[in-house]
Amino acid sequence: MRFAATKRSIASLAFLVLVGWVSQAQAQFGVGTAWVRTDAAAKGLTMSVEACCNGGLRLIYQIAAAGGQPATTMTVDSPMDGKEVPVMVAGKPSGQTMAITRVDDRHYTSVSKANGQLFGTSSATVSADGKSMTVESVTLGTKTIETWVRK
Repeated sequence: MRFAATKRSIASLAFLVLVGWVSQAQAQFGVGTAWVRTDAAAKGLTMSVEACCNGGLRLIYQIAAAGGQPATTMTVDSPMDGKEVPVMVAGKPSGQTMAITRVDDRHYTSVSKANGQLFGTSSATVSADGKSMTVESVTLGTKTIETWVRK
């Protein structure tokens, strides 16, 4: 059960990070921006953004130790154009992929797969002031709504 919850968190986190940056969005949010999730289920979860992939973004999630699991880092390098890319956990392939698409400057969608099978979908909206982001995900049949705030 803990593994499924971790997979949901990882998929949601990766999407959220990828959701916020490309071209104009990079200027609005700024490469190097750190975000934190505000709900209790994600205590200790942060995301930072770096430029990569010929105009894409590297999303780096710092996941705090919880439930007997050690702290870890999850990384996704996305061109933000819907291309499926590997999700790396602690520097190693996790068996998951993400395909993130920038719809416009404030809206993003994502499709996550685990071992080639559909794992979840997400849609994200960045606030007009760029200080918060709301992500609605359906992962393993469970719908969640997350709020992220810029540090």
